[in-house]
Amino acid sequence: MAESNHRKNPLKMVEIVGKNLLTSVLENLVQNDVVKFEEEDKEKFNNAEWRDKRWVFVDALQRNPAMAGHVLTEKILNVKSKSHDVNAAEPAESTDVLKLCPREEFLRLSTEMADEIYPIKERNNRTRQALIICNTKFEHLALRYGADFDISGMKGLLEDLGYAVSVEEKLTARDMESVLRAFADRQEHSSSDSTFLVLMSHGTPDGICGTMHSDKTPDVLPYETIYQIFNSCNCRGLRDKPKVIIIQACRGGSPGGVWVRDSPAALEDNSFQSQKLDEDAISLRHKEKDFIIFFSSTPNNLSYRDPIKGSPFITELIKCFQKYSCSCHLVQIFRKVQRSFENPTTKAQLPSIERITLTRDFYLFPGN
Repeated sequence: MAESNHRKNPLKMVEIVGKNLLTSVLENLVQNDVVKFEEEDKEKFNNAEWRDKRWVFVDALQRNPAMAGHVLTEKILNVKSKSHDVNAAEPAESTDVLKLCPREEFLRLSTEMADEIYPIKERNNRTRQALIICNTKFEHLALRYGADFDISGMKGLLEDLGYAVSVEEKLTARDMESVLRAFADRQEHSSSDSTFLVLMSHGTPDGICGTMHSDKTPDVLPYETIYQIFNSCNCRGLRDKPKVIIIQACRGGSPGGVWVRDSPAALEDNSFQSQKLDEDAISLRHKEKDFIIFFSSTPNNLSYRDPIKGSPFITELIKCFQKYSCSCHLVQIFRKVQRSFENPTTKAQLPSIERITLTRDFYLFPGN
């Protein structure tokens, strides 16, 4: 009955979600000692009913106005206090900006390693394309809170790397396939040197979920279909060019977790029968070449997503690209992302590099 009333009153539903989200943020601040409450206040907060926690939090802050200002400026608004000390150290180098590769370094590596790296087209003549597909809202599965952070973060990164980025949302498996095929057919790929595909949704061991997925009626785009769409026969504009696929989704269905899990219940057996493709190439080529796929987790395991900050995998990926793409090739960057997950602190998740058919090193040379 309550659920029916909420559907009739969507504003009430928004209010409930907002209150729960706020309480989760406040609990995170208290449990991680971001807010330094007295032991008595902390105990009151921890023992309070869920619906009362935010009022206990406010009462404690009212007794400590200085703490209230600290929380508002530094922890919630993310504004650091300015020091007037003339001897204060210089601020640390920003880590959320893409580091550029010096032109002379780009020219040196392009010449000395010409046979070992993928060629990069000149900025004025290339038409790099990237595609982000992200499903957030589903008919039968949980809403993927925090996914908007992943979209904006990846879009900004890829644009900084020189790609024209298309973002598609709210797609069924059939719609995702149609979007991917249309993207593969773009004429711009002929004058590009690479592409990025980013897919974020709930997932199964064999594919990524569309918005209509349920246990009874699967709506899954098999990963194998993606590889087929972009292979040498079907995507001629990207032959012999790096095709980077990044996937944020679960690959299994074990329960539990601190963060929201990117998976519906595990499917019993959803194996995919590979489609037969015509051999339409006019010269002998490798059917699948120049791929690299970076999954957010290893096979059969969960991926996690923070409803406030977005996915840890996407967050670390962006950080490593911003810091290291100026001097490292793609596989080295992916290894650094993996290393950041090597020692789990809350939930174990290890990104997995798979389906590598790159025959050379792929440097992005940002700024060139």
